[in-house]
Amino acid sequence: MKPTPIAPQPGQESVWDYPRPPRLEPTRKRIQVIFAGTVIADSVRAWRVLETSHPPVYYIPPEDIRMDLLQVSPQSSYCEWKGGALYFDLEVNGHRVQDVAWAYPQPVPAFAPIRDFLAFYAGRVEACYVDGERVTPQPGNFYGGWITSDIVGPFKGEPSTWGW
Repeated sequence: MKPTPIAPQPGQESVWDYPRPPRLEPTRKRIQVIFAGTVIADSVRAWRVLETSHPPVYYIPPEDIRMDLLQVSPQSSYCEWKGGALYFDLEVNGHRVQDVAWAYPQPVPAFAPIRDFLAFYAGRVEACYVDGERVTPQPGNFYGGWITSDIVGPFKGEPSTWGW
């Protein structure tokens, strides 16, 4: 079933206006990740990946992340657009979550700016924020997009969306 895009209001973006293959763009918005009461990441130097039907995925430079709290996971995956990904587990004060973030250590040339930057699953941490607004995780367990009030769908990952 083909989705019916939600018409964006002034100041909003529709994920149906995002391209495929995805576009990479820098953002100066403040990106924060919180887990177990600890700020894991805080950056104004992130990049976002914009792909048709998906809310933005934010990639944060490792210099703006508490990398001492992350360990490389045995999990890996491959993206047809970005290349091979590795995953990270997070542990803070005895609280642990597996495969909370991922990165592309050797991305394809078009995505070279996000080499070693990390993206976090918003649904696996306490909270994620874009310019102070708490995000809603992209539906489903596979995708890692962050939904804010300035992004409209419908979004891939919701029930019955695998065929989009």
